Amino acid sequence: MLYNARNGSVRAGNSEMDYVSFGNGNKNLIMLPGLGDGLSTVKGMSVVFSMMYRIYAKEFTVYVFSRKKHLQEGYSTREMAKDHAEAMNVLGISKADVLGISQGGMIAQYLAIDYPDLVNKLILAVTSANSNEIIKKAAGVWIEMAKQGNYKDLMIDTAEKSYSEKYLKKYRRIYPFIGRIGKPKSFKRFLIQASSCISHNAYSELSKIVCPTLVIGGDCDKIVGATAASAIAEKISHSELVIYNGLGHAVYEEAKDFNERILNFLTR
Repeated sequence: MLYNARNGSVRAGNSEMDYVSFGNGNKNLIMLPGLGDGLSTVKGMSVVFSMMYRIYAKEFTVYVFSRKKHLQEGYSTREMAKDHAEAMNVLGISKADVLGISQGGMIAQYLAIDYPDLVNKLILAVTSANSNEIIKKAAGVWIEMAKQGNYKDLMIDTAEKSYSEKYLKKYRRIYPFIGRIGKPKSFKRFLIQASSCISHNAYSELSKIVCPTLVIGGDCDKIVGATAASAIAEKISHSELVIYNGLGHAVYEEAKDFNERILNFLTR
């Protein structure tokens, strides 16, 4: 299989958790994706992820974890971090570098706070340490759309809030086709995960993060806000801050040097 790409499932608490792995490196890198995971897990996506993130395949064995399949009402980002710690233990991952994007970054904060021995280096991208009015407004709109089963508008609104205008000029061409495929059978996981973003608050505990940390943000972020990244970096003593000018929440897709910058941080 290309880049040793594999699909897997691991027990976490009272449920199963989908994950994919790829790469041949002797170091571990764990990726925690954003809120879109609530609509569709990484199941069956090993080849796709191995191609998207092949830059890491030589140095690392990479694991991309979804949240567990069955989440209880009121489930928190801290509880999700506990699930990932359990999954790492089951898979025999004693220590790893961790990349958390958006909601995945919220979970990664608690992974580093509550399980410091598991995290070697940490990357927090386009995320926030606590909820703010921007997050509440964005997630609130998505929650209402999900309750109505309005998948098309949910995807369009997410895109409009995530990408730069330059990117959107091309992306808007496919709006008429959105919603025809990919709609989940249930929005329950998404609703629980979106609510956990609104209730997330690790700010007062960020000083407990002792590992080297790279914080990445965009100065046009319409989902977590333009100052969320700098607020995190100020609270973590061993941190570096990178702000992409002119980009928003989707810097991980739009910034051409995003993965190269992370790889340099992890390997230097």
